[in-house]
Amino acid sequence: MATTTLLAGDMGGTKTLLALYGSEAGQLRLLHQERFRSGEWPSLEPMLEAFLNNRPADLPAPAHACIAVAGPVRHREARITNLPWRLREADLARAAGMEQLELVNDFGVLIYGLPHFDSHQQVILQKGHQDKGPLAILGAGTGLGMARGLQSEQGLVALASEGGHREFAPRNEAEWELDSWLKQDLGVSRLSIERIVSGTGLGHVAHWLLQKPDAAMHPLRSVAEAWRRNSSNDLPAQVSVAAEGGDPLMQRALQLWLEAYGSAAGDLALQELCTGGLWVGGGTASKQLKGLQSASFLNAMRDKGRFRELIEGMQVTAVIDPDAGLFSAACRARMLAESGGTLA
Repeated sequence: MATTTLLAGDMGGTKTLLALYGSEAGQLRLLHQERFRSGEWPSLEPMLEAFLNNRPADLPAPAHACIAVAGPVRHREARITNLPWRLREADLARAAGMEQLELVNDFGVLIYGLPHFDSHQQVILQKGHQDKGPLAILGAGTGLGMARGLQSEQGLVALASEGGHREFAPRNEAEWELDSWLKQDLGVSRLSIERIVSGTGLGHVAHWLLQKPDAAMHPLRSVAEAWRRNSSNDLPAQVSVAAEGGDPLMQRALQLWLEAYGSAAGDLALQELCTGGLWVGGGTASKQLKGLQSASFLNAMRDKGRFRELIEGMQVTAVIDPDAGLFSAACRARMLAESGGTLA
């Protein structure tokens, strides 16, 4: 059986990954990959041309591509966050000499990879039933990404979401206090979920706890205050290290964060009726895997009153592959190739 060559991309304001995958007998295999500094290029077109011109001589040129981009995609066009680039699918396909090139939001593209991840790319957090119903993914990174997927005769359809910007709903006294304090600290009247459920959010939770009188001598207090003033120090990472080392206050910060994260996951599962499965991804998934497997996260996810049994019956999985976006873009490129252009 002949091997089909596909192009996949995962581009952001800082770096862009471009790769060629081979598709044969339903399997994808990475053939060639390069990393580019996005800001060193005037646009994506010359980067694509350079990548394809420098590919190994024995690899045929791809005819179909999917590129995940850090920004919204509308009407086959995208603007890239942190770069003055305006991307158009038709222009990119023409520059690269391809039949079809699709731009997809860099979080939404994960929907196309979810059914194809293997055991080294994901870890089951809760075993459950999966059917052909809706599926969804959320992931805490710098912010909180969400996306939904629906099954169709043509395969999965990814639906973008800004659910991470829904209003944060405090569930207990500690969260009410955090909500009130953080609104004042940030100077906002409305608090979105991602203000707390994100890597940045873990920093906010820790900063709040470190402002309490009994934390005046805590070694991370000055670190948190500098971080809040836009210091380059990675407070969330230091919180995790301290919690792992037995620091009671930072353990409390991590617990509060995991409970809020679990509750948001359960809300998404209910909203989308994720009988096809719920996934947890983002940059923190592999770093906080132990926390995602903990009672703090899972009990908060399941604590949905009369719908607890429904949530408990859903399969919940963590995506731990750092190249999940690139692989998912390859999965979408394969869909485009197999459809003969009918997905356009």
